[in-house]
Amino acid sequence: MIVMQEELNHFEMSEVWELVPRPQNQSVIGTRWVFRNKMNENDIIIRNKARLVAQGFNKKEGIDYEETFAPVARLGAIRMLLAFACSKDFVLYQMDVKSAFLNGFINEEVYVE
Repeated sequence: MIVMQEELNHFEMSEVWELVPRPQNQSVIGTRWVFRNKMNENDIIIRNKARLVAQGFNKKEGIDYEETFAPVARLGAIRMLLAFACSKDFVLYQMDVKSAFLNGFINEEVYVE
C-alpha cells in the first residue's frame, strides 16, 4: 500500500532507526500497522492513513524503560491558548505534522521488530 510506504519513508528520512541483527539478551518490542480512513463531513472517505506503532505493552516499567509519555493536546489547553491569543490579538496558524513524534529523543536503546 502507498500509505504504508509513506510512513516507512518518514522513518527513513528522519533517520530514526538503524537496521541491526536481532540482539540475544535484549527484549524486543513488536510492531503492528494501524489503518484508518479519514472521512469528510458527508462520511465519504477522502484519505487512507497507516501508522506503524510499537506494541508498548510488551515492556515492563523498571525493567525495560524508565519513563514514557504520549504528548497530546487537551481541549482545555487549546481553549486557553485561543482565549489568550484573542485577548492579545495574536495571529495563530495551524499546521498538520504527520510524524511529530519522530522529532523526540530517547536516551536508551530500544529494539523493535
